[in-house]
Amino acid sequence: MIVLLPPSETKRGGGDGPPLRLRELANPGLCPLRSALVGELVDLAADPVACRAALGLSAAQDAEIERNAALYEAPTLPAIRRYTGVLYDALDIESLRGAQATRAQTRLFIGSALFGLLRADDQVPAYRLSATSKLPGRPTLAVRWRPLLEPVLAELAAENLVVDLRSGSYVALGRTSSAVSVDVVAQHADGRRTSVTHFNKAYKGRLARALATTRAEPNDAAAVAAVARRSGMCVERRGNALTLVVPAGPGH
Repeated sequence: MIVLLPPSETKRGGGDGPPLRLRELANPGLCPLRSALVGELVDLAADPVACRAALGLSAAQDAEIERNAALYEAPTLPAIRRYTGVLYDALDIESLRGAQATRAQTRLFIGSALFGLLRADDQVPAYRLSATSKLPGRPTLAVRWRPLLEPVLAELAAENLVVDLRSGSYVALGRTSSAVSVDVVAQHADGRRTSVTHFNKAYKGRLARALATTRAEPNDAAAVAAVARRSGMCVERRGNALTLVVPAGPGH
């Protein structure tokens, strides 16, 4: 089983790994576009005004531009530790030990606008590039990634059950039709259901943790749902589509 996570805009700084070595990342067939995008981001960082426009940044976020300028020489961290935020807080990878940590390292993959697809232990620097970023004079990232990324995902899906927790803009970079999808809805006292926005990530992080650490080897959506239920989640299934049903709070 592969659990495919979204990245996050927030990333931990620093690191103790060597500078970026693109050819050592998983799925080397993605290296040409990875290399092109890294070069484009470094070049773009020399023009802060253009960089802010392309990446959707304000002047107060110029530290993000500095990160991109240093992509070739910055220290690295394992991808699963580089990304931060609500989903990764709920996943809490740092707390895993022994066999659970080993299973998580094997099962967790991360979608990325810059690197396409990363294994948990791939060493990457901090950077800023979102799936919806528009690099000057270039096609959209979805147009550039899809022909390369979809065959890689298809190969993974041929050998593993894929549980896709990515958001829509990252799914657009590379789709996999056989994946188990997951949605989160809030159940109100009157029976109404509404979408969960911000806390969607927290529930998906909890699910990712349960799937990453279980001793079971789920091979279909029903087995994924069973793992989630054993972790205390309310899950509905329709084919390969799972819905996590959570109590509505004040913000829903």
